[in-house]
Amino acid sequence: MIQPRVGFIVYGVHKDGLKDPMGQPFIDPAIVANAKKALTAGGVQLVEYPIVIASKEEARVAMKTMKDDDAVDAVILFSGTWVWAAHLVGALRDYSATGKGLLLWTHPGSQGWRPVGGLVMHGGLLEIGVPHKFVYGEAAEPETMEKITAFARAAHLKSLLNMSTLGAFGGRGMGQTCGAADPSQWMRMFGVDIDYRDTTELVRTAENVTPQEIAALQPRLKALFGAAPEGNAVNERSIRLYLALKKMVDKEKFDFYTIQSFPGLGDNYSATCFAQSMMLEDGYGTSTLGDFNTALTVLLLTKLSSERVYYGDLQHIDKKKKEIKIIGDGACPPSLQSNLGPAGFAEHGIPTEGDAGGLSVKLICKVGEGVLARLGRVNGEFRMVITRASIFEPPREQVQKRLEECGIPFWPHGFVAVHCDMEALLQNWTNEYACLGYGTHLYSALADFCELTGIKPILL
Repeated sequence: MIQPRVGFIVYGVHKDGLKDPMGQPFIDPAIVANAKKALTAGGVQLVEYPIVIASKEEARVAMKTMKDDDAVDAVILFSGTWVWAAHLVGALRDYSATGKGLLLWTHPGSQGWRPVGGLVMHGGLLEIGVPHKFVYGEAAEPETMEKITAFARAAHLKSLLNMSTLGAFGGRGMGQTCGAADPSQWMRMFGVDIDYRDTTELVRTAENVTPQEIAALQPRLKALFGAAPEGNAVNERSIRLYLALKKMVDKEKFDFYTIQSFPGLGDNYSATCFAQSMMLEDGYGTSTLGDFNTALTVLLLTKLSSERVYYGDLQHIDKKKKEIKIIGDGACPPSLQSNLGPAGFAEHGIPTEGDAGGLSVKLICKVGEGVLARLGRVNGEFRMVITRASIFEPPREQVQKRLEECGIPFWPHGFVAVHCDMEALLQNWTNEYACLGYGTHLYSALADFCELTGIKPILL
């Protein structure tokens, strides 16, 4: 799970211990200290600026310091007291050209005139068009800290994508129209370079995996699945493909990737189900079928969550119960297994989608709270649908029946209740895939990421 690094700067004209007519310092050091303590407790790493800024020169030096520090994802400007906005906005405008996040935080209270300092800066930045988030709330309020930490995480994700590389193994899978990418658009919006590879070297790398490397993986497989898979040629190719994928992604320095799966590898060498399951387990952002939009969604959720991410088909939707079955074609990180449906091995099992066969993963996803989300495009415009979701287990006596409903009971199942208008979900969803992330904090962070990057958020 990521830890954003954020600059923390206090601003205000009446500083350096200057007191109001009642004898109280205009800038309350206790409020500033509590704000920093709450941010740190929320998982934000602070880069504290040593002085309170008020003049143009102080603002210029402070913002240049944050601008030049590549590890800083965003800046929090904390209202200490009132300020002359014109002394700060030029430096903030210059800083904003970096694309890093900017958040104004005003702690409520009459003493110190903090709301005046906050609102004059908020209005000034709106006037000149500097993107920023404005938060008015106390450090002791969970909702306030959620707004700030979500923004910090989103800013980190934006920084993470800048100058990253998305690798694509093979071409478009299964005739996907709603997962294709325009490399120029990805570079313009996210700073992501898309780099293509065919699967020839991947297969060659898989064939060069040694017996020793395969043997070294067995203890981990036993820990994740309770047992190693049966030793045969088909299963061995699945294992080889996983080890080869990991080698090539690391060798090519791909920050995340997508793979065609079939036609291609699934017909000629091995289905990618097991390899994809293990790459998800290892924390890689990935997708099958050359679906670039799912790959980015999985990467974002993986970086935000302490749990692994599951992507699969919205295989059945019950509008009345607001329940969805997510069934992936044999790919799911085994750590998401539940007591009711522990992780095990199965076969890919669909000859029309990969004659070569291969290992797949079977399980039922564990109970938890999180989100369903997916990036998509409508008429060339990026948008992301995000809804809160609860992952549940069916009653034990109904499990087998629920698994058999789809005709492929041995593929991984996620049973999800969504907290939204189902018709709105259906009309706005842009693919058969859903990406399931665990953690209630994901919703706000994804929404802020959309705002920071120019994606249209569809918040359900």
